[in-house]
Amino acid sequence: MDLVPETDLKLERTLEVPRALLWDCWTTPDHVRQFFVPKPHRVTGCEIDLRTGGRFNTVFEVDGNEMRNEGVFLEVVPKEKLVFTDAYTEGWKPAENPFMTAILLLEDAGAGRTRYTAIARHRTAEARQSHEDMGFFTGWDIVADQLQDYARSLMR
Repeated sequence: MDLVPETDLKLERTLEVPRALLWDCWTTPDHVRQFFVPKPHRVTGCEIDLRTGGRFNTVFEVDGNEMRNEGVFLEVVPKEKLVFTDAYTEGWKPAENPFMTAILLLEDAGAGRTRYTAIARHRTAEARQSHEDMGFFTGWDIVADQLQDYARSLMR
């Protein structure tokens, strides 16, 4: 996938979890609640309609404040790729202040491991820089650790 360094951010990791299980974690609301934001913040609500144009809505609690994030899936390739954005809400209604489009790629890495790639695409270089400044790499790395730990707990 071609990236534009001025507007895209990318995190790549190899997670010690099978791809199918990571997919289930990313596409099941009860699972998303367990890993999607760095602790001690938490996800208090999640709605998923797993289809192109279907909703991907989350509610976070951050430092006692509720943050709502409504979006849609732009592309769903089972067990391989999720693309979602906050540029639209369900029914293709344009969002007032869109922030990013996320691309999640899952590839087999052998021995029950998965190559995990998370890309955040932004409309402007300023939005990209803002996301980096607010801790994209640290935050998404923590989320990947939480995802791996949670998914591994499901394997027991």
